[in-house]
Amino acid sequence: MAHSYASCLYHCVWSAKQRQRIITPELRERLWPYIGGIAKQNRMKARAIGGGEDHIHVLLSLPSNVSVSKSLQLIKGGSSKWAHDTFPEQRHFSWQEGYGAFSIGITQVDDTVSYIERQAEHHRRRSYQDEFLAFLEKHHIEYDPRYLWD
Repeated sequence: MAHSYASCLYHCVWSAKQRQRIITPELRERLWPYIGGIAKQNRMKARAIGGGEDHIHVLLSLPSNVSVSKSLQLIKGGSSKWAHDTFPEQRHFSWQEGYGAFSIGITQVDDTVSYIERQAEHHRRRSYQDEFLAFLEKHHIEYDPRYLWD
């Protein structure tokens, strides 16, 4: 076969540093499209972006030669710098160091997109911390609670 083909879909979740409620509606309105642009510029596709005042969800389709860690380094670093440059009042904005990246199959795309689009509604009933713990448990990921929220 002359070409390689891959379907690498990840539901990625991370928070603002120290889970600060720093993602205002004004910032969010411009930040989500900017993140989509970073993804596109780096041969990724952001199929859905959403979140709340303190965290973000991104459904990413990655090319086979870009790791999850590299993709999130590009997105988090680029968007943080952009927020500082574009919104002087956001000089303290930054993302947490870690993240969650959960692989999904093609049959889960529609449900995942819907989940990401309904974040505001979803977080009326469940905190970001509870949501993240549920993702870890659903995907059978072991973690040390002492280091989960640093």
